[in-house]
Amino acid sequence: MDNRQIIIFDGVCNFCNNSVNFIIARAPEGLFVFSPLQSAFSSALIEQYQAQNVGFDTFLLLKNEKLYYRTDAALEIAKDLQGHWYLFGVFRLVPRFVRDYFYKLLARNRYKLFGRKEHCMVPTPDLRRRLIFDPE
Repeated sequence: MDNRQIIIFDGVCNFCNNSVNFIIARAPEGLFVFSPLQSAFSSALIEQYQAQNVGFDTFLLLKNEKLYYRTDAALEIAKDLQGHWYLFGVFRLVPRFVRDYFYKLLARNRYKLFGRKEHCMVPTPDLRRRLIFDPE
């Protein structure tokens, strides 16, 4: 693939889908592409990077051939968003195990708090251009 950053997310999670829309609204055009965890493309990447133990509650970012997980992924994405989102980088001072504890707590309860869909979202035309479902 090219040098775009790939965000892998739970395609049936309302919170995750809203996060994708949030990123799209604040990211430079074409910087990120997205792939639901439920897709063949994501499965192939997860296998390629030997991250099979990640569950559907894990948000991933592939950037410069490095796979970021959970809060590391979110903070890495925030660095590249337009606006002052890079300021969230201050949370890197908090040890990862503490950040990820709260991440996992939210992830474990995300369906109860935000709901879920039976199938992956139906993307808008703009998002459809940025989604990857099948290996290339």
